[in-house]
Amino acid sequence: MKTLSKARVGIVSALAIAALVGSTLVPATAGQYEFRPAVKGSGKGITIGYIGLDDAIGFGKDVGDSIKREAKKAGAKVIYCDSKLDAAKALNCAKTFKLKKVDGILNFQPVASASASICKAGPQVPVIAIDIEQDPCQDAFMGADNSYAGEVTGKALGEHFKKTFNCEFDSFISLEDYGVGVVNAARMGGYRTGFESVCGKIGDKLIQIDAGRLEPALAKMKDALTTLPNAKKIAVVAINDEGIQGAFAAARAIGRDQDIYAGSQGAAASAHCDIAKNPNWIGATAYFPERYGEIGVPYLIDLIKGKKVPFQLKIKHVAVTGDNVFKLFPASKAKCA
Repeated sequence: MKTLSKARVGIVSALAIAALVGSTLVPATAGQYEFRPAVKGSGKGITIGYIGLDDAIGFGKDVGDSIKREAKKAGAKVIYCDSKLDAAKALNCAKTFKLKKVDGILNFQPVASASASICKAGPQVPVIAIDIEQDPCQDAFMGADNSYAGEVTGKALGEHFKKTFNCEFDSFISLEDYGVGVVNAARMGGYRTGFESVCGKIGDKLIQIDAGRLEPALAKMKDALTTLPNAKKIAVVAINDEGIQGAFAAARAIGRDQDIYAGSQGAAASAHCDIAKNPNWIGATAYFPERYGEIGVPYLIDLIKGKKVPFQLKIKHVAVTGDNVFKLFPASKAKCA
């Protein structure tokens, strides 16, 4: 992987959000790109190394499957290596790619603080980071428009509290993932910006917890609720869908699932049934992980061929609710019946 640092465009934070509950495509901010299916034969003779997030996570598997699908269309070979959320495993993936002489890398390893050592261990080839910064070797960053994505659902959650409770709330619990660095700060900060644009300052009602995945959210959300025995109007946001699934499971276990009102990021297939059936899951910002390969693969092939590629390759996000989830993802309807 290249060790030359790239100048980067800062994460764009939307100044206004026009799309709320029940919306279709939200207005694009700078750097957002349409999906671009791979062109048949465009990757002939090319080998792509892909460091996956974790195939045990629905979002990660969807991304990996889409990359394999698009690479196959392009005629490129993929060497897939699952990081399992482990920086040491991701480092070994990079070493393997060097031995295998890959022509380019798509990197979705989740430990931002380990990116420099992983870059150093890998080959000097073009790299596209997926959703998590991979300094100093990334040639482009693809994935979420993090601040904006957070604002979309944060504002929708605020609108719900305004309509239902006149913006009264007991607590604002933020289930975060400190390991992903600036992505966490941007996405979770976006939630707060969106919510506060409707209901005013959160202030000392904010509770931040490093529990962005299912298991830690299960454990830590239960603990958080025990510190709020009389709270009935709790806003809960998470860096992904898994955190909210864990939060509701924890709340149900102690009979308090009606006390929380939630928003998430991803709207992965594994969350569609919950979003449709749970009226307290107010919304989710869709990232379409099942289509990530339609950006990662063609743009990486461009880089490998020496073409210029924009640094920021962000997804056009969609606000997903119980009202529109099956319109946006019709294939999920039968699974959720």
